[in-house]
Amino acid sequence: MSPDHYFSEDPHSPVRTTAHTLTLRGHDVTVKSASGTFSPDRLDSGTAVLLKYAPGLPSQGCFLDLGCGWGPLTLALALESPQAQVWGVDVNQRARDAARDNAESIGLSNITVCAPEEVPTDTVFDVIWSNPPIRVGKKELHALLSRWLPRLSPKGEAWLVVAKKLGSDSLQEWINDGGAGDFEASRYETSRGYRVIRVVRRSS
Repeated sequence: MSPDHYFSEDPHSPVRTTAHTLTLRGHDVTVKSASGTFSPDRLDSGTAVLLKYAPGLPSQGCFLDLGCGWGPLTLALALESPQAQVWGVDVNQRARDAARDNAESIGLSNITVCAPEEVPTDTVFDVIWSNPPIRVGKKELHALLSRWLPRLSPKGEAWLVVAKKLGSDSLQEWINDGGAGDFEASRYETSRGYRVIRVVRRSS
């Protein structure tokens, strides 16, 4: 049997949880990660970069954390904008369970964590945050973004964090070349070997 990956749908390895005390956009929380998910031992560096540099959020709207893992970005979105509806989406069942448990432990009621196919097809997003699963491969990554970027609202913004060494610049070029639709990607910030990329619908 092949080893579990963070993009496995149903990890089979024994569950090991780890407690973390984090500051998410100015909110101090204690949460738990689970083995068999993305970066279970610490807050991932790319996630930390996105948390630091993504601009302030609207006070309300519909937000998406694409590839939510055990939930740090989902929680941050919900904490910063308690009137917003926040969706955390991941293929990994164990990650979804951990994210739900963390939202419940903090007392956040504005979060829905689910599998991708469980998001209603008519739901559009004013904000998308994502530390996308680069290691699934370029074909799968492009398919993922081609599925979700078109669900941005007309004035919506997506914020992606991607390591330079793992192809951030080529991904930005692919978006600008129309790979995911009629979108414009721009480099917003560079830190700790990561690019923060802003994606919006191309102006007519």
